[in-house]
Amino acid sequence: MSVGILLITHNRLGADLMETARGMLRETPLSVANLAVSPVSDPDEILKRARELCDRLDTGNGVLVLTDMFGSTPSNIACRLCNDAHQVRILAGVNLPMLIRIFNYPALDLDALMDKALSGGHDGVLNCQEVSRHGKD
Repeated sequence: MSVGILLITHNRLGADLMETARGMLRETPLSVANLAVSPVSDPDEILKRARELCDRLDTGNGVLVLTDMFGSTPSNIACRLCNDAHQVRILAGVNLPMLIRIFNYPALDLDALMDKALSGGHDGVLNCQEVSRHGKD
């Protein structure tokens, strides 16, 4: 059993990130689902679908939910999953380095995987000019 991954993002952002990650890694060792939220989406319908996806993704080790921006509709929907029966952790600010880090550590438990995801997201944001001049510490 492993942690399930649910992306809840604006429009195609989550799907595009997943497509790119799959292209880079060739294989994603965790169960992943994507839920796109458009400007005309009904938040209650999206929440219902998110709960269904959590039911499918949670094989006993919980679900890591990734959203694009804290305080936005996708993030607010994700936060409503915390009160459900599943063990859920939620991170906002999903980016490609975060996803790659997650897929490089598929055997971790939910809390450890959340920590790896968070560090991957942070470590993946760099001032390229500074790195070029001084190297990465």
